[in-house]
Amino acid sequence: MDPALRFKDAEPRIHPTAELKSCRLGRYAVIGERVILREVTVGDFSYFERHAEAIYTTIGKFCSIAANTRINALEHPIERITTHKVSYRPNEYFRYLGVDQAFKARRQAKAVTIGHDVWIGHGAVVLPGVTIGNGAVIGANAVVTRDVGAYEIVAGVPARSKRLRFAPETIARIEALAWWDWPLDRLADAVPDMQSMTIEAFLDRWEGRAG
Repeated sequence: MDPALRFKDAEPRIHPTAELKSCRLGRYAVIGERVILREVTVGDFSYFERHAEAIYTTIGKFCSIAANTRINALEHPIERITTHKVSYRPNEYFRYLGVDQAFKARRQAKAVTIGHDVWIGHGAVVLPGVTIGNGAVIGANAVVTRDVGAYEIVAGVPARSKRLRFAPETIARIEALAWWDWPLDRLADAVPDMQSMTIEAFLDRWEGRAG
């Protein structure tokens, strides 16, 4: 089939109320209503639902980020006499006083990294410096204070591990398959099997065809 007929426009879709600064968006990425992103890389097919925020974050492909989430929640300088932004963004109040570049660099150094096919539930908060592995699931309203492993399900405040989505040997097979890097035609061909097959049957069928 002619690719022009099979595939929709790959350009990212950004809601007119969203605010983005210094961001990079992959193919088919969707940024929803009133989402605010600052220095964020969003992979192919990943999407943000309404009212989500992220800063200093790299997000993989096929991630589902629910409404009202906060990724890399702002750190305040608790060691200073005040935690208020008057000390690190005085430019908002006074002339001739600029942004505290050292504090900004400190925030940038605590970037968040999110793998591929991660689902972050409604209202979840991810704290600075956290890495979330491929296929992980973050429960609604969770506060993620530590790294999350591949295909691990976490929930709660602070977020704790509940279980793995699949057995470790199955997870290793999925990671090796890396279906999120497939070309569009192979991905489109695989969608019906994603819908109808068990994970083991899908792997058995596609492991030999992914090259």
